[in-house]
Amino acid sequence: MPLPSIDIKKPSQRHVPSKESGDAHERDYLAALGDRVREARAKRGQSRKQLAADSRVSERYLAQLEAGQGNVSILLLRQIAGALEVPLTELLAEDSEESAELALTTQFLKRLPRQKLAAVRSQLVRDYGNARGERLKRIALIGLRGAGKSTLGAKLAKAIGAPFVELDREVEREAGTSLSEIFLLYGQAGYRRYERRCLEKILEKNDRAVIATGGSIVSEPGTYELLLSSCFTVWLKAAPEEHMARVIAQGDTRPMAGNDQAMEDLRRILEGRAMLYGQADVVVDTEGKSVDRSLAELRKAVAP
Repeated sequence: MPLPSIDIKKPSQRHVPSKESGDAHERDYLAALGDRVREARAKRGQSRKQLAADSRVSERYLAQLEAGQGNVSILLLRQIAGALEVPLTELLAEDSEESAELALTTQFLKRLPRQKLAAVRSQLVRDYGNARGERLKRIALIGLRGAGKSTLGAKLAKAIGAPFVELDREVEREAGTSLSEIFLLYGQAGYRRYERRCLEKILEKNDRAVIATGGSIVSEPGTYELLLSSCFTVWLKAAPEEHMARVIAQGDTRPMAGNDQAMEDLRRILEGRAMLYGQADVVVDTEGKSVDRSLAELRKAVAP
């Protein structure tokens, strides 16, 4: 009995990427991943050593990852994302499932010069967020340590008859311990949770207030956006040297203790956060100015 014939079909021809092109694509992806990790770390003002401690990933491994040389496992990258307080998908992003309108808007914003982005955001807040007059009831001061947030904030609050609130003091009160202990016990992620919770309580309890924030609040997107949309924000700006001198003048020598690179680190943090601080409604430069002069400029900047 003859065997049935078998119709053997040729496989359809398709383009198979060469090994070289595949390797190049992988190298580009790893380089982009390293850039995203490094940028997220810079925005938070974290050193690589701090990120290594918070994420429980070795500093050497992080250095390789940021250089685009580390093919990181998904579990380690998840730990890094958690320590950076960013969604894992943000670090892994390659293709987006955004709506067409959101994608087009994002592309439009990416084409704008950096110096125009703050103005665009301010316009969006004015058109679609709380009105300026409503936000002026709660004034939030942002900036690095030594900018004068506590000193000027207390004086401004007294001048306009509003409560003065220091966000970090509220965090300590909520946690029942000092900031240094909070970082020691819960890490930066724990501090961020306390910070967000306390800000929400302050906004809920105070229709009017002057709020002095921590210098790194701008590094936490959700918390910073809440601040921007609910308060009239003022960036108290100064040169890195003046920030450092003021902190030391207050008796805090920790910035210089055992760290010859303190000033360089401070400059890098200020440079990394400049765009975020620049999203404030107004900027008041306190460099080389007396407290009285800075207060006068601040009162003028927040006048209805």
